[in-house]
Amino acid sequence: MAKERCDDRSVLLAREALRPHVPRGRPAADFYRAEADRQGGRVLELGCGTGNKLIPIASDGHPCVGLDLSPDMLAEARHKADERGVAVEWVHGDMRDFDLGGTFDFVFIAANSLLHLHEAEGLVSCFRSVRRHLAPGARFAFDVFNPSLRLLAEAVGVRRPRESLSFTDPERGEVSVDVAETYDARAQVTRGTWHLSTQSEPDFLVLPLEIRSIFPQELPLLLSLGGLRLVDRFGDWSGRPFTGDEPLQLCVCESA
Repeated sequence: MAKERCDDRSVLLAREALRPHVPRGRPAADFYRAEADRQGGRVLELGCGTGNKLIPIASDGHPCVGLDLSPDMLAEARHKADERGVAVEWVHGDMRDFDLGGTFDFVFIAANSLLHLHEAEGLVSCFRSVRRHLAPGARFAFDVFNPSLRLLAEAVGVRRPRESLSFTDPERGEVSVDVAETYDARAQVTRGTWHLSTQSEPDFLVLPLEIRSIFPQELPLLLSLGGLRLVDRFGDWSGRPFTGDEPLQLCVCESA
């Protein structure tokens, strides 16, 4: 059994690290920060987690709102923002259906958080909620991975190390990550069990993680059903056009 405690901040950090295929380093944060500056005005992040990307945007002077389904994540985000002296409105809510009573100039969903919505209906509902909250001229951006048929075929339930997902925990030190996954082709959902370990504490945290695949051709259709139009799709954080071979789908949208 996982030795999980709700008041353990290292567990929250681990959960943040387990966001599926999270883009590491500064490029992702810099992209969203630059988009917020380009748009100006109010900013909304859906699935904001502990605020890793939203807090720097708020520190630039943008009025910011962060929405997440996890109270623990929001509590940690509030703690981090208070430490930095940054004002952010943190809202507990579901990105599939929310009403914040106003509009925003820039809305984004980072780190594949959109892929926690498994049903097409949920994705379309999310896009419709976003559409209702876009001010005139506003933009909506998100990143999701580009599914690899090879990797999906290899998801057969065997536990394997994921060296690219290892991270440093301030309390436990170096944390390694092993993953055992299976792929449900009918649902387009990868169902995995993630094992976090240190040298002294093997499997200190074991978590289920289920994420959807959105294939390139279906993405514009889902957006259109939600009242949105795909303006740009990039294959990396530098803005290189998406050709279909890249591991990333970085999308910028507007109201249809």
